[in-house]
Amino acid sequence: MEARIYEPAAGLEALLRTHANPRQAGPMQAYMRDQFPFLGIKSPERVALEKQYWKERGLPAKDELEACVRGLWGLPEREFQYAAMGLLERQAKKADRAQIVLLEELVVTKSWWDTVDLIAARLVGLHLSRFPELIPERAERWIASDNIWLQRTAILFQLGYKTRTDKELLFALIRRRSESDEFFIRKAIGWALREYSKTDEEAVRRFVAETQLSPLSVREALKHADKKRT
Repeated sequence: MEARIYEPAAGLEALLRTHANPRQAGPMQAYMRDQFPFLGIKSPERVALEKQYWKERGLPAKDELEACVRGLWGLPEREFQYAAMGLLERQAKKADRAQIVLLEELVVTKSWWDTVDLIAARLVGLHLSRFPELIPERAERWIASDNIWLQRTAILFQLGYKTRTDKELLFALIRRRSESDEFFIRKAIGWALREYSKTDEEAVRRFVAETQLSPLSVREALKHADKKRT
């Protein structure tokens, strides 16, 4: 992805760099298993800085948004990827149908659970609820992919749908990856089922009973439901 920074993203980059804290950066980087360097700005401070910056400067115009996101995403420190996601969230309800291409690209670039989970459950989830005609092709492509982060996105994008969840689709996608050895897929399966159990506990219990799942997925899937019964 292109690392060029466009105004107004350049101003946000400069602002965040002035608040870098090397003493905090080390532990933050270690928590993410040294996948990415950090500036050392904890989430509440970063979010407050972003909010104030966009309030004073104004959000980028629609034709600037993708360039700003790509520019932020291309910077090395992890806070800039978080800032890019925050910018997309602020504009999510104005996104056009084609933004799914950018969201998919972000899933597979600089991938780790901290970005993928927010993109999947919040950005992709909202986008596909606004453009449901995209779901069949995208969900199929993602779950069939060799990329575990796309697979995880397919399983998690309905996480906040509650009664709007297409449970047959959710169960079908999980069956496609039920034998995966990948921790992040097993965890996603359990997480998606646990959330849906808050809406339809009996459907989840039946699915778990009828489907060969990893012990991790089963444990996570029934965590909420079993807690209710104790």
